[in-house]
Amino acid sequence: MSADDPLVRVDGLQKYFWENDSLLDRLFGDDPVPVRAVDGVSFDIREGETLGLVGESGCGKSTTGETLLGLQDPTDGRVEFEGENVYDLSGDDLTDFRRSAQVVFQDPFSSLDPRMTIGDIVTQPLSIHDWPWTDGDVETTVDVRTDGISRDIVTATAADDIDTVVDPVDGVATAHVTVRAIDDESAADVDADGRSVDLASGVVAEVEEDLAVAVDRDDGIVVRVSVDRSTAQLRRDRVTDLVERVGLSADQLDRYPHEFSGGQRQRIGIARALALEPEFVVLDEPTSALDVSVQAQVLNLLDDLQAEFDLTYLLISHDLSVIRHVCDRVAVMYLGEIVEVGPVDDLFEDPKHPYTNALLESVPRASTDERDRDRETLSGDVPSPRDPPSGCRFRTRCPKVIPPEDLEIEQETYRDLMSLRERVERRDVSLESVGDDGQFDLEDGVSDEKRPAFVAALKDRLLERDLPARHDEIVETALAELATEDWDAAAARLREHYESVCERKQPHLGNGHHPVACHLYGEASERTETPRSDP
Repeated sequence: MSADDPLVRVDGLQKYFWENDSLLDRLFGDDPVPVRAVDGVSFDIREGETLGLVGESGCGKSTTGETLLGLQDPTDGRVEFEGENVYDLSGDDLTDFRRSAQVVFQDPFSSLDPRMTIGDIVTQPLSIHDWPWTDGDVETTVDVRTDGISRDIVTATAADDIDTVVDPVDGVATAHVTVRAIDDESAADVDADGRSVDLASGVVAEVEEDLAVAVDRDDGIVVRVSVDRSTAQLRRDRVTDLVERVGLSADQLDRYPHEFSGGQRQRIGIARALALEPEFVVLDEPTSALDVSVQAQVLNLLDDLQAEFDLTYLLISHDLSVIRHVCDRVAVMYLGEIVEVGPVDDLFEDPKHPYTNALLESVPRASTDERDRDRETLSGDVPSPRDPPSGCRFRTRCPKVIPPEDLEIEQETYRDLMSLRERVERRDVSLESVGDDGQFDLEDGVSDEKRPAFVAALKDRLLERDLPARHDEIVETALAELATEDWDAAAARLREHYESVCERKQPHLGNGHHPVACHLYGEASERTETPRSDP
């Protein structure tokens, strides 16, 4: 992997959950139905940055994170970590990836085993991956500095396994030792704990790393550096350090999860995720179950840990204030697809996609100056991922859906007509309740005499505003088809006149500094700037 390549690259990732796919369904000839939780997601994450993944609940954010890590089997697509396809890894390579990529789960209550102490919980990944690891190809050496003693009389050696404690650099694990002369009076003040300091006649040796040092004086001075701790003690020491680093204390290691608050449990989850020294961490809604004051503490902790351990984050959240506080870039997700990606400041100050703009409009403002601002609320509900809309998936709720090329119409009017079309196509109109009880007989079809009244009553129910004459005529003709319950003919007539490029063509995200998947920024953008209403 070159310096310019991202640490994580996601390309066309898909994750479908199948319904009607059991053996019994197959015997009866039922076709499997895909629930498209993640459908063609692509993004990059560079080393050391935090990418935020935002969107409404149910849009596929958490499934993306789980599939990216291999916790869910992908339906299609590719995920690269350090240039290698994660889904092609096996054996030791797959184990290395699992060590390097970890996750902090959303719910700090259910993600911890209630039968294990927190010491056991944080120790578990160390035991599973047989930590500490030593590499026979790593060279071990000692860098010796002297004070009041000639360097020529000092001989230093390091045990072969000190790389379990000291991170190798360019294939060499180096311990740093200072050897200095000391008189008998000063020797009493030296803390000779047998691990980082050792005394000999007139000599003290100190090692900077968390290792044991031994010094002997005969004809010369011999210094030996070693780990001098059992595997169990090494693990215990690492767990203690991690627990203290996330803001808990070592005397809490033997307590159980139910003895901690939500914020403390999330800190335990963070310590567990850091146990194997990962490079990349997926943070799946890490603060959503916490109080606001505790959220700030956990976010600041994550920020500090990222700087200290050189971590790369994928932060999944629906809380835009959290995203703005923590992230470098943001990817906005809607119904299984990425619709906009950009630097956090650019996206918050100049959102391009109508969905992103609607998300930002939903954020409460602290300033009273904005209490009277106009808010663009979204119409309708999120479509089902079992049967997502064609083209742009946001088009069924978009306040800026693009009219056909030959149709010059106000956006609000066109939005109403699109909503009417969608209801007719779904047959989501109760014809039996039109008019007074028994006014219209649908069983044999509404008579020609009563048809105008039926159309007027139905139009009054379905439309909130008067239409220009041309569109009023088209709608009345389509609704008249419903007098004989000919849904297909009504839908076809409305489609003929009001079909949008947003439903015919799927917009692509593209590349660049701030890409957006929206036809407003494609070929159709020029004619949507100054729409005119029909007479």
